[in-house]
Amino acid sequence: MTEDLDALPPGVIPPPDGFAAEDLDRLPDLPVHTELIDGALVFPSRRALFHMRAVSLLDGRLRRAAPAAFRVRREMSVILSRGQRPEPDLCVVAADAGQGAKETFYRPDDVSLVVEVVSPASDVRDRQRKPHLYASAAIPHF
Repeated sequence: MTEDLDALPPGVIPPPDGFAAEDLDRLPDLPVHTELIDGALVFPSRRALFHMRAVSLLDGRLRRAAPAAFRVRREMSVILSRGQRPEPDLCVVAADAGQGAKETFYRPDDVSLVVEVVSPASDVRDRQRKPHLYASAAIPHF
């Protein structure tokens, strides 16, 4: 067990009350696309060709269909609360959201739609936990 912990990037052992959403921007050496669910870090798994094709197809269709007041964004996290910072595969946000080039997340008020393409490694999280989190944050469409 100790060897497993030594293989993790420094700082990934959660504090007693769990990580906070802002910690994802401060912790060094986290893998790209690390999420925070219930105060715990969720590291990305390999994405299958199906997953990438589905995301690309939906991205293109949503971009063509979105009214001018909205933008489609890929793999950008959404801070839902202190311990919740998922990264949906796609989200539709207000066109004026996230104007700062260094911003790494959106707020729920900016988001109208989130899309999760389910893969075997994330099945329960994508079908059960994340829909509940998005609904609790008043994101209208999933």
